[in-house]
Amino acid sequence: MIKSTFDLENKLRSGGYGLIIGIDEAGRGPLAGPVVACAAAVRKSEILNPEAGTEELNLVRDSKTLSEKQREKLFGFIMDNFHVGVGICDHETVDRVNILEASFLAMKKAFADLRRNRNKEFGTRKDDKIIIILDGNKKIPNFSMEQRAITGGDKYVKSISAASIIAKVTRDRMMKEMHEKYPEYNFAKHKGYGTKLHKEMIANHGPCEIHRRSFNLS
Repeated sequence: MIKSTFDLENKLRSGGYGLIIGIDEAGRGPLAGPVVACAAAVRKSEILNPEAGTEELNLVRDSKTLSEKQREKLFGFIMDNFHVGVGICDHETVDRVNILEASFLAMKKAFADLRRNRNKEFGTRKDDKIIIILDGNKKIPNFSMEQRAITGGDKYVKSISAASIIAKVTRDRMMKEMHEKYPEYNFAKHKGYGTKLHKEMIANHGPCEIHRRSFNLS
């Protein structure tokens, strides 16, 4: 199992960065529903100490390697120990601008939400040197903040891992709500991904309101 650490965050802090924000998204691949991004930055600096790891902190890693029960358990822990912002782009936005651009837009929204939430709690701090670290090999385009794209970042970098968990849990909860509205598609089970069951439901009932028409639904 690959261990996610604060090594990069501590290196950046030593380099003078005061606010290090990990960003990741969930929902780029599904056939239905929104794409959700999360921005996460350490709230309590003491957790950056490698010797201060708790059971929950040690468990914070790539959301795809965790069970749904584990992700739900970690959600509250991350909210308590990180500044968090969430950005959502619905299926209509995905269809209008394409999934990659919708993902970038959700990331921008998540960043703005984190800044608002942090400023409400601590007041505006214009002296912070900020850097965004995000999972993948592409930086957010048309965005003035300093960024570093890290392939596999959700596996290795704790702040990105935390963001991946919040994004995944937030989106899964939304899809469970959609299950109540459209029970015939069983969104609670597959969360909108293109599973065999989901495609059978589309074949039987046709697409519903939240299906992404720009995707191949067959």
